[in-house]
Amino acid sequence: MGVLIIIFLTAVAALFAGVFEQGKYSRYIGILGLLIAFYVSFLPELAFFSQYKSMFEYGANASLFTKISIVITLLIFFLGGFAFSNHRSHQSELYALMLMSLCGGIVLFGFQNLVTLFLGIEILSIPLYVLAGSNKSDLRSNEASIKYFLMGAFATGFLLFGIALIYGSASTFDLYKIHEFSVSNPKNLMFSMGAVLMLVALAFKVSMAPFHMWSPDVYQGSPSLITAFMMSVVKIAAFFAFFKMMTIGFLGITGEWINIVGVLIIITLFLANVMGLAQSNAKRMLAYSSISHVGYLGLIFFGLNSLSAYNLAFYLFAYSLATIGVMMCLIWVEKLKRETSYDAFRGLAHSEPILAVVAALSMLSMAGIPLTAGFMGKFGIFAQAIKSSPFLVLVAVLGSAISIAYYLRLIMVMFFPKESSFKTSEKVSVTYNIIAVFIIFAIIALGVFPDLFAKQFGL
Repeated sequence: MGVLIIIFLTAVAALFAGVFEQGKYSRYIGILGLLIAFYVSFLPELAFFSQYKSMFEYGANASLFTKISIVITLLIFFLGGFAFSNHRSHQSELYALMLMSLCGGIVLFGFQNLVTLFLGIEILSIPLYVLAGSNKSDLRSNEASIKYFLMGAFATGFLLFGIALIYGSASTFDLYKIHEFSVSNPKNLMFSMGAVLMLVALAFKVSMAPFHMWSPDVYQGSPSLITAFMMSVVKIAAFFAFFKMMTIGFLGITGEWINIVGVLIIITLFLANVMGLAQSNAKRMLAYSSISHVGYLGLIFFGLNSLSAYNLAFYLFAYSLATIGVMMCLIWVEKLKRETSYDAFRGLAHSEPILAVVAALSMLSMAGIPLTAGFMGKFGIFAQAIKSSPFLVLVAVLGSAISIAYYLRLIMVMFFPKESSFKTSEKVSVTYNIIAVFIIFAIIALGVFPDLFAKQFGL
């Protein structure tokens, strides 16, 4: 809980820094606060916070997912100086809202109670409704904000209805007492209906098809750095909450919901990858790519074992690194060209080779090409699921094969154009090049030496 307090105080400080120099210092305050929080995340919790463990407990899994979320948020903040250059008048609000959303994610990592789960989801989501529409002069950004808000409210209704049914049958909000009830009453109809409604709500939050309809428009319409935040940090928090709720709270009625998840995985992988092939806009293609990864992540529910949480963390970290790698390239191209079509990237490798390499390597990692972190992430989850559901693993492998086509399309445009569309002397900043080199190194290092992940995060 100490990490949560530090992030919250950092958000408040970043917000009030906007009074001075139009938020010039907010980013630096955010980076400093995140570094302190990352250090504190390795320290044992104070005994004082144990009195709140019935609602929130900073255990081993909460610590691991908090650390990877802080690292990804730090990378996003380092990219913010250039990405938010046209938001000079309200930069402080943007950084503060991202930190507030991260607070919601940290609450989700440690929730022990359905009330805490609800609060975490709302704290995570409400700042995003504002962030999605922060580019006030862009109608697509306005549309993204209202669409995200409406669909988020709709999903919250399902969540609360499900919680009401769970409480009505189990007479408790406590996650572990719900677990005990599910084990001793596996045929309780009201309880099962509540579990399915909560599954639907959480599927909305992670954008699992067919509950994904908000994602492409919201991801495309939002400012690109905010899109990167939603595709990485928000995805980490929402999916872990999904995983924790289903595998602890509803473990006793797995048979009631596991087949539903299997069908959703098939729909997600087929729909997202086919739609990804049909896109002519790189940002929208990446939105469908993000949806497809929820399908791969869904395999974590099959063949559960003691390493499941670790496999999930590794995959989410590898995926988030790759997301930042390709999105930083998109941010620079979008600033330069005012668009994100495939043609806007034509010949990028000749103008900015480091940026093109990190984008290409990131997409290859997303596709699961060997010797990348993405390959090891998929291998861990697929190996876990193959004994209990070989058919779903086969579908996931086919989905990965399809995804290579739309990733390669963008890579070919960047590296093998008929003619380059970059005729400018503007160069990428030193910060972007440093982050690009770091991501290249991290993706390759984790692909070759996956044990580095456990060592670096104190496991």
